[in-house]
Amino acid sequence: MTVSTTDLRQRHCRPCEGGVPALSADEVREHLQAVPQWRPSDDGKRIRREWRVKDFATALDFFNRVGQVAETEDHHPDLHLTGYRNVVIELSTHAVGGLTENDFILAAKIDPLPVALKT
Repeated sequence: MTVSTTDLRQRHCRPCEGGVPALSADEVREHLQAVPQWRPSDDGKRIRREWRVKDFATALDFFNRVGQVAETEDHHPDLHLTGYRNVVIELSTHAVGGLTENDFILAAKIDPLPVALKT
């Protein structure tokens, strides 16, 4: 079953308190096709995307908008800002110690958020 970006954007994250298995490596590869700018971590337990944004204020504004999406979905990413404009977002489902569909849903909803990049 192929997962599309549109499918993911139409879904909502489900509450997860554990007891649900993490996605298999094959399922992760399948889901990554729908969010091609995201990369898996070496251990396969997280996905991440990087941006080099225009400036510090742009990074903070972007994080605020990502945070609003995350709150709506009740699924929260790890947000990293280094060098005042290098943004990294990492997603995983901490309750299962790996990736679930929630991570890909949130990635698909983060992707279309506009952000001014460093040119």
